[in-house]
Amino acid sequence: MIGFAVDLLGVQLQLQLVVELQSQLESLLSEAVLDVLVRILRFSLLAAGTAAVAAIVFRWYSAEEIPDGVAILLAVSPVALLLNTQSALQDEILGRSVLEIETAAVTIGAFVASAIAADAGRRTGDYLAREVFSTTAPQTIDDVGQLLRSAGRVVSIELPEEIEDVDGYDPVDETTKAELAGETFRFPRRLPADQLRDRLIDRLERDHGIGYAEVELGPDKTVEYLAVGSRPAGIGPTLAPGTVAVAIRSDPAPDASPGDTVRIWGRDGRTDGDDGDDATTGGPMKRLAEGELRATAGDVATVAVDADDAAALEPDADYRLVTRPDTPGTERELVSLLRAANDTVTTLAVDADSGLAGRTVGSLPVLVVALERVDGNPVALPAADVRLEAGDTAYVLGRPDALRRIAETERTDGGDSEGDGDDDRDGQGRARDRYRDQTTERPRDSTQSD
Repeated sequence: MIGFAVDLLGVQLQLQLVVELQSQLESLLSEAVLDVLVRILRFSLLAAGTAAVAAIVFRWYSAEEIPDGVAILLAVSPVALLLNTQSALQDEILGRSVLEIETAAVTIGAFVASAIAADAGRRTGDYLAREVFSTTAPQTIDDVGQLLRSAGRVVSIELPEEIEDVDGYDPVDETTKAELAGETFRFPRRLPADQLRDRLIDRLERDHGIGYAEVELGPDKTVEYLAVGSRPAGIGPTLAPGTVAVAIRSDPAPDASPGDTVRIWGRDGRTDGDDGDDATTGGPMKRLAEGELRATAGDVATVAVDADDAAALEPDADYRLVTRPDTPGTERELVSLLRAANDTVTTLAVDADSGLAGRTVGSLPVLVVALERVDGNPVALPAADVRLEAGDTAYVLGRPDALRRIAETERTDGGDSEGDGDDDRDGQGRARDRYRDQTTERPRDSTQSD
């Protein structure tokens, strides 16, 4: 009986010891968890503060929002420095615990919480920076203009309400014209008229996507004339009349380049396959067409061919390309120059009562590339002493402003003399000589007076 009582007393003591140990363990775990949460919160606040400061500095310096990745990387960097030291791993995270699993878990948790807090700090800092800097900066462009005008440093250029189309260029969308009509641009006051005109044209082409702009300024630097046009894009404007561009599956040479003359070989015969669909026969290869290589992408080549030859090319057939040793044609070089320059080609009809009838080709400040006479006889690159007659059609190359002046030319006494070719030799006249040298192999005509 006494032994049983002793055993019972021992069991009670053990139970009490277990309960006390469990209570102490729970207390230690609670303190450890609370300590870990506090330290993670401290890391999060550090990351959020760093991101907010970075966002404010970036907004002040560039007037733009800091990228997400940059802000988070900057904010997590000080957290990583703390976690990569021995004191951070032992004192800041788990005290004296060295359990690797717990250390890794807390480290990952600290990084995740810091990244989330960094994004919140970035947004908060950028918002505060916008609010603070917006109160000290001018609110509108009118405020800036008022400050500069009061100092006499800017000149206002107002566009006219009526905007014309440039001859030889595609018309600009009417919505764009409506936006430009009456708009005011501001430039430095001390700019010369030529530089002011160039900067206005650059603004129109860059800010509004206009291909070409023609501007005439008056003596008081007001816009007296404005015409805009858009440049044609794509391969279509470079195709000659009667030709089309087709994409075929072929084997272009590795060093083939746009402009090469190629011959297209394929199997012309076709027969029905077993499933009822057409299938290419194994007949001999034959030359189907000849054209100009425009582009290659893998085993697909874009070739410019005659419209009649394009009907013989099947969309699902394979072809062979044979490159000819021909040099690119002068017409392709001319098209490339025209697309890169501001010059364009247009037609001028010579009427009996116009200012062009009776004038010589050399007196025009543009290049006459072809002349269709009244009797229907075309003349390519006419000589400088050839006179224009009523009923002729001239194909001229030049800048749009020069073409517009030619169209508005009235007959003058000097326009009937042979010396007009030299008297009118301005910048466009020099360009005429340059184009004549580049587009023909025959020497320049020497009949023009010196």
